[in-house]
Amino acid sequence: MKKFLHALAIIGIVIAALVAVVSLFAFVFLKVWKPFGGKASRADRKNYSERSANFDGKKFHNEEDFSTMSLQKNPVPDPLTFSKKSPRPDFEFPTKQPDFISNPDKKAALDEITVTWFGHSSLLIQMHGLTIAFDPVFSEVISPVSWIGSRRFSHPPIKAADLPEIDILILSHDHYDHLDYDVIREIDKKVKKYIVPLGVENHLKRWKIKPEKISNMAWWEEIQIGALTIACTPAQHFSGRHLTDNMATLWASWVLKDGFHQIFESGDSGFNTHWERIHEKYGDFDFVMMECGQYDVQWPKVHSFPEQSVEAVKILGAKVALPIHWGAIILSRHGWDDSVERFLLAAEKENITVITPYIGETAHLSSPNLYLSRWWRRDSLSLLR
Repeated sequence: MKKFLHALAIIGIVIAALVAVVSLFAFVFLKVWKPFGGKASRADRKNYSERSANFDGKKFHNEEDFSTMSLQKNPVPDPLTFSKKSPRPDFEFPTKQPDFISNPDKKAALDEITVTWFGHSSLLIQMHGLTIAFDPVFSEVISPVSWIGSRRFSHPPIKAADLPEIDILILSHDHYDHLDYDVIREIDKKVKKYIVPLGVENHLKRWKIKPEKISNMAWWEEIQIGALTIACTPAQHFSGRHLTDNMATLWASWVLKDGFHQIFESGDSGFNTHWERIHEKYGDFDFVMMECGQYDVQWPKVHSFPEQSVEAVKILGAKVALPIHWGAIILSRHGWDDSVERFLLAAEKENITVITPYIGETAHLSSPNLYLSRWWRRDSLSLLR
């Protein structure tokens, strides 16, 4: 019996030592691994409290009742009823070369808007003569480490290094599918200015981005760059890059307006009344880039279902929309084309024009009818062969 108890004691000591070693490794890993980003200082948190009504001194909160997960079992609407396809397509998406590759010196006129979509939520916009990037993610694996995580199933026709000079880089929030450490470090020399929600600036600073290049914003704050106004507006989502920083940084949607046009980028957002408040302040939009994928009945408040996304476009008073947050990465269980097909069906009922340019194709918003090809459908793909 004594030998048995002695053996148990030794096993207990070994297990405790292993737990201590693993805990120490995890602590050090969180401290030293740069992709995790930085954290706010006491002075930062004081500043956030003064500027943001939804910051409690430690964490940010959504304006209305929110939870990341739900125990709902009977989905309404059912996210799996439209498409029975798997989350990952069995073919490589066709792509096109963006305008800035074939004509690198050409800039859009002051009254012209172009948009190039690289899959998911990565966008390059020319507006008011400025080149504006949103959430550039080009890495193969969406994760803090390269050996585990969600792997892309479609690929842009260019690499991050091929991007042109960027006047403004806007980040919606700090999740890995929107904030790519490797890409930021690679293209920083091309970026003149970063605009980010509160707290995200600390990630950039840890990555050696010059602080003078960064402006952080709370909801409803505006910044003027020449004659272009950029407004940080609400979204319903959450943030975090590791286990202990949940909700430590803000998430946002964005308004861009000048004397000619007003456009909107949704960031990631569940459906709620913030769309109405945005419209109440800014009025109708000429063009909306709206998230429409990675939803699930288990997290109904984190991402909108496609029908809700179209309803948001309608509330914002837009007649032209681009569905984003699909076509590159698997973060949910729905069929890979479920989001865009449901978005199109709902938009048709509301008489909303939905442009679906190829990944990499530069769309000129003065002629939205040129970008109505539903290129992912098998009958469309057969015409390309």
